Amino acid sequence: MPAVPLHLSGHPDIALTADCGNCFALCCSALGFERSTDFAHDKPAGQACRNLAADFSCTIHARLRGEGYRGCTVFDCFGAGQHVAQELFDGRSWTAHPEVRGPMFAAFPIVRQLHEVLWYLDEAGRLSGASAAVPHAVGAAVASLTEETVGLTRLEPAQLTAVDLTELRGRVGEALKDVSVSVRTAAGGRGVPRRLVPGADLLGADLAGRVLQGANLRGAYLIAADLTGADLRWVDLLGADLRDARLHGADLSRALFLTPMQVAAAAGDGRTRLPERIAPPAHWGG
Repeated sequence: MPAVPLHLSGHPDIALTADCGNCFALCCSALGFERSTDFAHDKPAGQACRNLAADFSCTIHARLRGEGYRGCTVFDCFGAGQHVAQELFDGRSWTAHPEVRGPMFAAFPIVRQLHEVLWYLDEAGRLSGASAAVPHAVGAAVASLTEETVGLTRLEPAQLTAVDLTELRGRVGEALKDVSVSVRTAAGGRGVPRRLVPGADLLGADLAGRVLQGANLRGAYLIAADLTGADLRWVDLLGADLRDARLHGADLSRALFLTPMQVAAAAGDGRTRLPERIAPPAHWGG
């Protein structure tokens, strides 16, 4: 996460980076996972992880990747954990107050998605305010969606289950696309290979050193792709799969709609340039 915690523009009370000390390990208890290369054992939703301590700390935190829990080092709640724990449930833990366990565990996955939406909308709002290329109507739509989503995060836990996340994500996706088109067009991007399109299958692709500025790689499969030294400024990476992609020395300083989870799933080093709102993962090393 960034050295300085990120808050939603205009809403300093809404954090977009996790504060695990003010959460009750909801990612380790409310959510489920299956045994895979990312998780060493099966864990159903609503059951505490076997590695969770009584004080909500992780007993193997320092060696998660070595113990087979790479997925834990990639996950990000975008600040939803502390919002649910401290705001929606007034700081009552699910261990000290068993009656909140069910409602809290049900609320967390929904609020987590809402906070992820706010992460994207926050970036879209910043881009709209900084670029004359984004039409006023597009910026206004982003602002309206931001306020709507903020309102949803403040619903009572029992009301959250009625939120239509699919419909909301659809409208937000269109607004983000409009912002993306505007800023990418202004940034140029001539000479981008035709195969670099939204949803492209670029598994293991050799794109080392390529100038990809302005490309639209929304939802692209970049698993294990070689992007060493590539210019990824103004590239739309919303939803792109960057697992094990090699980003050593790549320039993502102006990449659009990149998340900490995508970065953590990739490989990089001290030469990789990231947006200011995203810090290099600890496991990247120097």
